[in-house]
Amino acid sequence: MIKKAGEKMIVIGIDLSGPTNTKDTVVSIFEKVDGALKLRQLISGATDEVILSRIQKEAENHTVFIGIDSPLSYQGGGGDRQADKSLRAYITELGMKSSSIMAPTMNRMAYLTLRGISLTRAIGSMTTRKPVKIVEVHPGAVMGSRLPKELLPHLLSYKKEADSRLHIFQFLQSTDLNALPEEVKETTHAIDSCAAALGAWNWGDPYLEPNWCWKAEPPLHPYDYCC
Repeated sequence: MIKKAGEKMIVIGIDLSGPTNTKDTVVSIFEKVDGALKLRQLISGATDEVILSRIQKEAENHTVFIGIDSPLSYQGGGGDRQADKSLRAYITELGMKSSSIMAPTMNRMAYLTLRGISLTRAIGSMTTRKPVKIVEVHPGAVMGSRLPKELLPHLLSYKKEADSRLHIFQFLQSTDLNALPEEVKETTHAIDSCAAALGAWNWGDPYLEPNWCWKAEPPLHPYDYCC
């Protein structure tokens, strides 16, 4: 997807929250350096305006790949998309909980879906000098499909246990995500943002590939979904 040899690759991971609690939204901005991703900035409490401004700035000079942890489409009539069903089966085989995959229109998930669709529409309407590529990412599946089996219990509990967050943080440091500050391990939102970037990197880099990917089905499902 990167057309010119040596062209810089910027990868942005977004752990999106609903439109009424943007304080829980974390954005991680990475640059590919020597075959790894180096964290340039971690932004907590990011509003749509902040996200759009940073994307616009980065896309002035660099190709930008964005992994968003949010449904970016929904199924007509409600319930699961085909991609949700496929990913749920995939993570169940990994030993993860199937309940971590929720239908985009389910209860309060609908608010997250609303913001995700609105944000991608705004990104799509931007005029940028360099390409901006978007993929829907499930951070838990990104980590679950890569971490050693002995760390699976920590993945299942990192949203509640500080010790598990430390183990997951150390795992992320081993995946060629460089310069991660200690603050990443303090919140699940920061961890998920970095994992979203990892998924987007593997999806967008021509030398890598995601562990699971459901291809876009436009116009109703316009973005790939990967982990």
